[in-house]
Amino acid sequence: MDRFDQRNDSLVRNSSSVQIFMSQVYGWMTAGLLLTACVAWYTLNLLLSGKIFLSQSISIGLLVAQISVVLGLSFLLPKISGAVATGMFMFYSMLTGVTFSMILAMYTQESVVGTFIITAVMFSALSFYGYTTKRSLNNISSFLFMGLIGLIITSLVNIWMQSSAMYWIITCSGVLIFSGLTAYDTQKLIKMGAQINIADKDNMRKFSILGALNLYLDFINVFLMLIRIFSNRR
Repeated sequence: MDRFDQRNDSLVRNSSSVQIFMSQVYGWMTAGLLLTACVAWYTLNLLLSGKIFLSQSISIGLLVAQISVVLGLSFLLPKISGAVATGMFMFYSMLTGVTFSMILAMYTQESVVGTFIITAVMFSALSFYGYTTKRSLNNISSFLFMGLIGLIITSLVNIWMQSSAMYWIITCSGVLIFSGLTAYDTQKLIKMGAQINIADKDNMRKFSILGALNLYLDFINVFLMLIRIFSNRR
């Protein structure tokens, strides 16, 4: 990258539209994570006290609902309002919280909190790198996408194989893939923010929600991979 490109990238990162857009992205992502944490904690207490029971069929239903909301938000974004997009993201965060309660029930409270802190530090560092680096991360996007597809396929295969070796390969690979996606998605959002008209408040809200969803998913998946490594089961 020559000096002109580096200077141009610096101007993009420091433009007011990018700063406003990214502040909204991080704000909505944080709101989504807080909502997920509150719902997960509340549902976990109900599970441990025996007041509710979540069966396998309910778990599958929650997963289908989550996938449907993500796909709906991604494909319907041009047709919906900012308020609807916000509602869909918050609803997805709540569903994730209920799903997480079943996962967190398997681990001790101390290890869950510790893993969350590690994830938050890693995410902040990776997103900061994606925000500040002058190096284009487009060259790793194909690798990350193929790695993600491979991760999904091997995870499904291992449900049948139940291989502990493959389990750890999937876990370690997942940490690397979603770490890379965190930096890449941050850089991609900077470019998106540079093209948005900040005067169009509704459009700004919609795309900031989409950006928040992308980073939210990166954070959640890094957390899910790390909890397998660092957390102790009850």
